[in-house]
Parts: sequence; structure tokens; C-alpha cells
Amino acid sequence: MQPADEPSMLRFEEVSYHYGTLNALDQLSLVLPKANIGLLGPNGAGKSTLLRLILGLLQPSSGQVQVFGQSTASESLEIRAQLGYMPDRDPWMPQLTAFEMLRFAAELSGIPAKRAKARAHDVLDFMGLGEARHRKLETFSTGMRQRAKLAQALAGDPKLILLDEPTSGLDPEGRDAMLSLIASLPQRTGIVALLATHILPDVEHCCSHAIVLNSGKLLHQGSLDELLNPTAQWYELRVKGDKDHAMAHLQQLGCEAKSADAELIVVRIPPHTDASGLFDQLLQAKLAPRHWAPRRQGLEALFMDNAGD
Repeated sequence: MQPADEPSMLRFEEVSYHYGTLNALDQLSLVLPKANIGLLGPNGAGKSTLLRLILGLLQPSSGQVQVFGQSTASESLEIRAQLGYMPDRDPWMPQLTAFEMLRFAAELSGIPAKRAKARAHDVLDFMGLGEARHRKLETFSTGMRQRAKLAQALAGDPKLILLDEPTSGLDPEGRDAMLSLIASLPQRTGIVALLATHILPDVEHCCSHAIVLNSGKLLHQGSLDELLNPTAQWYELRVKGDKDHAMAHLQQLGCEAKSADAELIVVRIPPHTDASGLFDQLLQAKLAPRHWAPRRQGLEALFMDNAGD
């Protein structure tokens, strides 16, 4: 938790952005602390637009964006000096060596030439690329290229890095290594990450907070504990008999019931409803419930439950 007098890392105040008639973000309001944060949503959710607004590459159609208490409308250059960016495509000239690329990235960030050399060596060692520092980037494997992309985001010693699909193309071992590096950044370096992805388990692996977007609207924001821990209103139900009949009966009782798979029903019970009493009503209706328990949602379940049909 950040001190009370420290500004929020990111603040969006009723932000909308339009591409012509397309509303990419719709009255988005959020306040986020300095922490690793997952930015989740399907293609077209508004993730890329949100990143470009933070970078100051776009300005809101309406509303205001602040990064570390500074407005992107008037202080975009000051904000960018505190940011690193890992795009989804390779951001370099392949004929450069890893060291040349990182030194160049550090100097572009305003670090003096002598310090930029030292910073390039330090970041390459941190990323496990020290032995490949004088190899050309065009010779790197997919896993090495992804680590080099993260390295260039770190080269300017930022406070916040924006990561666009950082595990794209990685095998399971490379993916785990990348996520472990991202997870370790706050404690080891003081740098935090905003991770834009459609791979929901990646966020659970390395983030403490999450934003969930769909069609430009905010579905959820908050800590993963707040988003994933069971609540009194969400339950899982399996019945021995007709599942459709069970869902129809639950709806008659004022519940929201959705099919999660061939056997599982996800049930949202009305506020102040006694869950054990509801279970007794299922028994009386001879629906043969064989599993009834509070639901701990994974992020995938959370998104599917809220994204609509």
C-alpha cells in the first residue's frame, strides 16, 4: 500500500477515446497503486488504446489521464522519462548487438554515455543475457528476443514499464522464466509493470492487481485477492438430474444461473439469501444436488461471468 501523501501510479477520470465512430474507451475511471498490474481483455477491449494514452501518444477524447500525479495533456515528456515500453513487435535494428541496442536505448532515455554503457551491462546480466551481449539480435532465439525486449524497456531505469504480450511465442519454460522475472521486479529493482495480455494465468503468476476491460468498459479493478476470493453471492452447483431444469428453478428463486461446462452451474444468489436454505429448496425440488460450494473464481471465470453472452 502506498503512503497517503504519494500520488496514485495511474488515474483515469471519466476517460473516453473515439476512433471515428468507434468508442474504444467509454467513460473509464480507475485509480491504481504502484504495483504489478494485469491489464486484461479480449481483442478490441481497449488495452492498446489505454497503453497509448498512458504514453501520451494519444490524448483522450474526454476526461483526464494522470501518471504519478502528472497530466498526460501537459506533462507527457516528463511522464515518458519515467516509463519503459516493451511492444509486441521487435523494437530494434537486428544488425545491432544486444549491448549496442541497450546502450542506445539508455542514451535515448537521457542517461549519459558512460553511465549508459554500465547500465546496458547491468541490465543484460539481470536478464540472463550477459554471455550473449556481443551477439547480433538477429541471431537470437524467440525466448532471447523476448528477454532483450524486456531489457530495453528497463534500460532507461524507469519507474513503470508497459508490457504488451510479453510471453508471446514462448514455450512453457521460457514463459515461466519471463513471468518470474516480471514478478521479481518490484522487490529487486523497485520497478513495477503494467502487463497487457489476453493470457489470464500470466496475470495470476506475476501481478498483485488487475484491470478487466471489455468493449472499452471497465468490468473490474482491484487486488487479485479482492477479485478472486470467494464471496457469499457466488456458488458452484452440480446436480445429478436435468441441469437445464435446475437452472430454470434457480432463476425462479431469484438467482442468476449460468452453465460453466457440461456439468457445472455457476450461481449468483440474491443479497442476504441464506445459501443453506437455498440448498434445502433444491433438495425439496428433487434436483439431486451433489456439489454446492462457494466459488473461488480464477480470472478466466471472472471474465466469462461478467463479459456477457
